[in-house]
Amino acid sequence: MYEQELLALAAAALSALGLRPRDAHDAARILVLGDLFGIHTHGVERIESYGERIRLGGINPQPDIHAERVAATIARVDGDNGVGPLVGMRALDAAMAMAREFGTAVVLARASNHFGPIAPYNYLAAIEGFASIVGSNATTTIAPTGGADARLGNSPIGFGLPNPNGRPVILDMALSVVARAKIREALKRGEAIPDTWATDRDGRPTTDPQAALDGFLLPIGGYKGYGLALVVDLFAGLLSGAAYLTHVHSWSEEPEKPQNLGHFFFLVDTARLGTGAWLGERMNDFAAIVHATPPVDPDRAVKLPGEIELDRLERQRREGIDVDPAVCERLARMARGE
Repeated sequence: MYEQELLALAAAALSALGLRPRDAHDAARILVLGDLFGIHTHGVERIESYGERIRLGGINPQPDIHAERVAATIARVDGDNGVGPLVGMRALDAAMAMAREFGTAVVLARASNHFGPIAPYNYLAAIEGFASIVGSNATTTIAPTGGADARLGNSPIGFGLPNPNGRPVILDMALSVVARAKIREALKRGEAIPDTWATDRDGRPTTDPQAALDGFLLPIGGYKGYGLALVVDLFAGLLSGAAYLTHVHSWSEEPEKPQNLGHFFFLVDTARLGTGAWLGERMNDFAAIVHATPPVDPDRAVKLPGEIELDRLERQRREGIDVDPAVCERLARMARGE
């Protein structure tokens, strides 16, 4: 299935769930980009869980999303409990408009839900010439260092740098060693997981995916990852006016309740710093220095962050998206109202 076909299918499924046509298209755009990047756990298959929560009253399908300018370059966006990718797109649009006017923008969103993968937001900002830092808080899955209960979410953060003469550099990462979605996939396949991914409920490393899902995710870099997850929640949850830490409701355990997640978008209009030729030359020189690193494995060249995902995006735009046919069939049934 090609990009425009999947976009139309995803938008039709979201429309059938009650979203307005334009809102459905904009939310679908983020999810389809997730699939194009190869992040299928955060792509169009998420629409099914969004639909469950809409039916249970946990998500408002037709939110009144509005932005409040609180300073020249700072705005708050109230998502009115809308579908997360829609709230994210409205916040990104507000941030890009503000950064075009003033050179920089800080947008803090609240009253949102799971907003898909981070990389699409950084990518969309980069192709418009903006450097960006984007983050969100999440349901608690990580215990603080030395703690025996989850108090922090696996909060994702992403960075994007545009390149007028080439491809952007994008770093998209959650702050656990892996996302819970990968553990759920291992459980479905009946496979063990590495003991570096998670602990059981007693804090002991485990290779059992079910025990891991009942326990805690391990943060990247030990206490450093814990600290990063905490800071992301301070910006995304606390400063935005959204829920934070244990105040966030679990989308899987309490699907009928609004999550009130928070997101942040920090943008810089790189055109204010120099010409496109200036930035492109520096970005390409930067990339060349990294690419010229002698590889440990001669068959595996050193890459910049995001290059694997951008390779997938370009290939799948040419050849079609490698999306599970069963997911597409379920979306088609949703679009038909079945």
